[in-house]
Amino acid sequence: MRSLLIHIGRSFLGLYFLIPGIGKFLAWDSSLALMETHNMKMVPVLLAISGMVQVFGGISLLLNKHVVICSVGFAFMIILININLHDFWNVYDGVSADREAQNFFKNLGIFAGLLLLAALNIKEPSKKDR
Repeated sequence: MRSLLIHIGRSFLGLYFLIPGIGKFLAWDSSLALMETHNMKMVPVLLAISGMVQVFGGISLLLNKHVVICSVGFAFMIILININLHDFWNVYDGVSADREAQNFFKNLGIFAGLLLLAALNIKEPSKKDR
């Protein structure tokens, strides 16, 4: 049962990053506009990097490959996204502070799930390796 729950959780986290990663490329202009609204710098470069990381990392999680690296990397990415795109404490034209606060706290839950997934996949050294 434990293995099944970990597999389901890892798969949904993989999809959570894979689908928006693909979406960044399919809706390039609106993704650029969102980032520019939040006064981010080097937007096209950051958008391309984040899209590629999400696609390849999401696929890796789905395939159960490099789970610790992907989980910790995505956790770091979520913190950066929260600070730069879900900064509900700032006011932007056309951006709902309530919606950004909701996204900010939702992302903290995903952050926690990623840390748990990483912890579950860290291989403890055997007694003979110590």
